[in-house]
Amino acid sequence: MYAKIIQAYKDSSDAAQAAAMSAYMRGQFPFLGIPRPKRKEISKAFFNAVQGETEINRAFVDDCWEREREFQYLAVEYLAKLERLLTPGDISLLRRMAVTKSWWDTIDGLDRIAGGIALRFPEVNQTLLVWSVDENIWLRRIAIDHQLTRKDRTDVVLLEQIIANNFGQKEFFINKAIGWSLREYSKTNPGWVRGFLAKYKDKLAPLSLREASKYV
Repeated sequence: MYAKIIQAYKDSSDAAQAAAMSAYMRGQFPFLGIPRPKRKEISKAFFNAVQGETEINRAFVDDCWEREREFQYLAVEYLAKLERLLTPGDISLLRRMAVTKSWWDTIDGLDRIAGGIALRFPEVNQTLLVWSVDENIWLRRIAIDHQLTRKDRTDVVLLEQIIANNFGQKEFFINKAIGWSLREYSKTNPGWVRGFLAKYKDKLAPLSLREASKYV
């Protein structure tokens, strides 16, 4: 099953598309040249099959991380599909994925996965607090955005602390993440977000304020 999906991706490569996709990502990663709709089509049978798995194939994830960019997308989606099997012990795997071949396209999938683990195992919150002050901006971004899909299950004390840990940042991807996390939560609790913005308006970057204020 795992060898089959890897071969299916290889067989679907397109050199012209690969060049364009790599250029879009500033030439940071080699691509096979498989657009998202095609990847979804190729992967459908694989994801249907792995739903019945009882453990994570971590060797498969590591193998994907050594290949072209589409394989990293495959690995992130694979972990998302099997999130129920992930435990606090897998945070080290997510960290390794986050700090290698890092860019927003994989980080914005890993944050949801980390958030899912933390929701089931609250002890992981301490690790995310540590990530929120890490020198690596991508670990910070995961920490800031890991609660994006929680709605009324959002831990606002944790959200406030993590964002406060990132005041004064000049990094676009950090300030964008702050705005994104607040904007998303404003759909659930606009009053809390309005209060947060009023409390910290002098500390938030203009980008963060602009993004966070979209719905409030």
